[in-house]
Amino acid sequence: MPNKFQQLAKKYALLKRGWSPQQNLFYGFLSYIILGFLLLCLPIVQKESVSILDHLFISTSAVSTTGLVTVSIFDTYNFFGQLIIMILIQLGGIGYLSFTTFMLLSTTRKMTIWHKKILSTEFTLPKTIRINDFLKSVILFTFIMELIGAILFFIAFKESGAPFWETLWSSIFHSVSTFCTAGFSLFNSGFTAYVDDNFVNFIISMLAICGSLGFIVITDFGMFIRKKSHKLSFTTKIILYGFLLLLTFGTIFLYFFEPSIVNLSGKSRFLASFFQTMTAMTTVGFNTVDFGVFSQAMMLICIFLMYVGASPSGTAGGIKITTLTAIFAIMKSQLKGSKHITFLGRIIPYERLYIATSAFIFYTSIILIGTFLITLTNDLKFEEILFEVASALGTVGISTGITADINTFGKVVVIVLMFIGRLGVLTFGLAIWARSKKTEENTPILKGDIAV
Repeated sequence: MPNKFQQLAKKYALLKRGWSPQQNLFYGFLSYIILGFLLLCLPIVQKESVSILDHLFISTSAVSTTGLVTVSIFDTYNFFGQLIIMILIQLGGIGYLSFTTFMLLSTTRKMTIWHKKILSTEFTLPKTIRINDFLKSVILFTFIMELIGAILFFIAFKESGAPFWETLWSSIFHSVSTFCTAGFSLFNSGFTAYVDDNFVNFIISMLAICGSLGFIVITDFGMFIRKKSHKLSFTTKIILYGFLLLLTFGTIFLYFFEPSIVNLSGKSRFLASFFQTMTAMTTVGFNTVDFGVFSQAMMLICIFLMYVGASPSGTAGGIKITTLTAIFAIMKSQLKGSKHITFLGRIIPYERLYIATSAFIFYTSIILIGTFLITLTNDLKFEEILFEVASALGTVGISTGITADINTFGKVVVIVLMFIGRLGVLTFGLAIWARSKKTEENTPILKGDIAV
């Protein structure tokens, strides 16, 4: 039996080597989801029995760091079930192969070409950052921030009077969930009880922003501090400028135009406006007010923020600020009649523009298809369905409260959307439509009506 397992493992390893990097990511994250699903189906990790589809939904939501749920995490799963969910969140947050490759670097200090290809596909890095330095920053920064978050959450939660171990576990779980922008909570009402709590709002915002700004920014800043000769990359500057602009834009709109927030007192009103904008942009998925009572206009603002997301190579979803910047640069240059596509005085390479345009079109198309399919099969308000779809594909996790009311087909659609959102739309497309080298070599390239 051991020999058979070894043979199967070798065959699987050879099979993986033949896959494209995108296919490796596809099957890698899919294997995480399936493993999590099987573990959550075990009766020993459950407090109460729920449908198989609910377990699959929770597993996908955890690995994709989305946070949409069809059942209560606290009421459905015991400590071991909650631990499985937290591990899935952690694996999904730091990325496929990131932790194992870090361990490889820690022992042999060598990274195989196969590892480099997959990690370079998952994390699009500027040329100024080496993959080895980047990976070390990812792992170390993640655990440092989660440790700080757990300590701060413990200080905030201990005032509730809950037992020590329950408070400690809740602090650890919420710290991991927040930094990975997963939005899973052990509180059935989320963080609505903390709408005017400065400390809790600060903890969540700090962790979510640090996670969503991305490991590119963190690595870049780390190198900038250590090496005087290192300059912040153009990518980092775009991310920071774009994030601050959108965060300010969303906060102002919600502060002045959302009725449910306008009715709050001064401090609570600002905190609620900032927090809801932050949670949509960072895709952390926590909320301190009910999105279900938002006006249609402000729901549209939140959908736009979820659609954009934050930074590439971070824990947030969406098309990313860098993609939005590239699309804006194309439009601006076209209107001005410029020969080159520029932003902040820098020419954007055409290959980046092609990637951004493809991502923009594909992402928008998936949102339209997902909204159509759920609208076709569910008798729910259109704006609520659009909000849910944007939240699922953007791996955000906030909802107007319809997640559990969607029918079986609709839940399957949401599961697929969350999975695509975690992979990235282009990675998903390339994984699905990728061809082997032999097939590609034997496929004629058509120019007009002539095969060449």
